[in-house]
Amino acid sequence: MSEPAWSPCNRIGIVDPARSICVGCFRTLEELERWTRMSRREHMAIKSQLKQRKANHHAQRAVKA
Repeated sequence: MSEPAWSPCNRIGIVDPARSICVGCFRTLEELERWTRMSRREHMAIKSQLKQRKANHHAQRAVKA
């Protein structure tokens, strides 16, 4: 039995239309679309970017407020 694929999904599923990014998991729309066809290596490459994407998103929101 194979190990289930890792996913950052937290079932919030709200897209910021200005950035085309999910503000729940911080994947891009293109990544969301291709996720099930990506390799584990691709998943891990995206995983390494998610913390920074989240920080950028919150910083941009703070500037607008």
